Amino acid sequence: MPGTLADQLATGYGFAGPAVILGGALEGSRVHQEPKIRIPLAMMNRHGLIAGATGTGKTKTLQLLAEQLAGQGVPVFVADIKGDLSGLAMPGQPSDRVNQRATDIGWTWTPAGVPVEFVSLTGKLGVQLRATVSSFGPLLLAKVLGLNETQTSVLSLVFKYCDDQGLPLLDFSDLRAVFQFLGGDEGKAQLEGYGGMSSATVGVLLRKMIELEAQGAEQFFGEPEFDVQDLLATTRDGRGVVTCLELADVQDRPRLFSTFMMWLLAELYHTLPEAGDLERPKLVFFFDEAHLLFNDASKAFLEQVEQVVRLVRSKGVGVYFVTQTPKDVPADILAQLGHRVQHALRAHTPDDEAALKATVRTFPRTEFYDLQATLTSLGIGEAVVTALDPRGVPTPVVATRLIPPASRMAPLTPEELQEDIRQSDLVAEYGRAVDRESAREMLAARIAKAPAPAAEAEPKRGGRSGMSPGAKVGVSVLGALGTTIARSVGRALVRGVLGGLAGGKASRGTRRTRW
Repeated sequence: MPGTLADQLATGYGFAGPAVILGGALEGSRVHQEPKIRIPLAMMNRHGLIAGATGTGKTKTLQLLAEQLAGQGVPVFVADIKGDLSGLAMPGQPSDRVNQRATDIGWTWTPAGVPVEFVSLTGKLGVQLRATVSSFGPLLLAKVLGLNETQTSVLSLVFKYCDDQGLPLLDFSDLRAVFQFLGGDEGKAQLEGYGGMSSATVGVLLRKMIELEAQGAEQFFGEPEFDVQDLLATTRDGRGVVTCLELADVQDRPRLFSTFMMWLLAELYHTLPEAGDLERPKLVFFFDEAHLLFNDASKAFLEQVEQVVRLVRSKGVGVYFVTQTPKDVPADILAQLGHRVQHALRAHTPDDEAALKATVRTFPRTEFYDLQATLTSLGIGEAVVTALDPRGVPTPVVATRLIPPASRMAPLTPEELQEDIRQSDLVAEYGRAVDRESAREMLAARIAKAPAPAAEAEPKRGGRSGMSPGAKVGVSVLGALGTTIARSVGRALVRGVLGGLAGGKASRGTRRTRW
């Protein structure tokens, strides 16, 4: 082993090639300006963890990584829980503090914004995102609804029935109509080969759906469904576009937004081809407040998350979890996170002390730092770092003073945000909801074949032309070929990881024009 920290830095971080720069190594009060602590760009699809107590600088580290990735042509997806990341779109403001930090690290700081698309689950803080119930799948939907194992199995049964019968589940009204149909006498007879379901369980599921609808979920489930290919956009000058999911207005619905992000990741896994080792990732995905994804999650859900995280790397996608301590992430997933940026931890309680000791055990050994003491004495914007070098070997553990982001560290004003949204290319594609013929209408047509009182089933939506009483469900599905409904039905035949559907939509290519 090298005899000094400077020798170890030269060995571990002296590699050549494109990289994401984090900062300068700390040795007591001294900052080593060279070599910079960095992560090879080609290794950014190896997944990572950004952790630390509240107020220690995790969000600014995420901002720093996102803007550097975008500047090197890598598209980025970030979840903005508190509304802090919208400043990515604007150049930063110089200040004495920023200039002093840049001077300490030996960094030339230049203010610069990056191209950003703002999206949201409500349509208030960004372009409206939607997903169909069918593509979400039973396992993810069970996580959103907070179902137990029995209720999840019943939900899976309903999805299987709809797959077999060619009934597209696009929104909650479709799923409700299927539950009501299968809970009736005619529906119960059709479930003989599926195992059946109790009226009590159906009642619980319908109440859970109503609770979620009261939180605004009816805006999210439906069409047009978001195409994950739109996350891979670049600008004409070769910069990656940052897709910023604004979540400040749904902070009180953690199951909805955390599970939606998992849906995006599962869709990426199913949509993208195998890529192997690339010079740079196709996309880097940041899960902020990652503990919300794993809270109250079933064993089956955790196993599927682990599977997606493990396999999506080969599609050229890097996944980074942002949370307070490593113990917020299940051990099997934590073991896959090769890059670590650990901000300060506090040890005010016995639980804090236990979390601190557990965090220290997740790092490689180092002869230059007492990690337990270091992690409690780091300042804002400082972190303990270890990463993977170009050969995939862990770099030395180093306390690091991070460089300041080049983009604005304050959020956009409401006026600036709305102006950016109005200019978005995504507005034309996703700005207006579409209500197509789906399970609800098909079941209404099926019930219409029966004598009264079954003919008094709920009316069709939107004034669409109805089906003839003798029409078959399969004819309706064939008539929808070429539409997104047909794609949903076809993809349902091969439903895979996390209920995401394989198959996927044709790439639209790069559409960004306003940067």
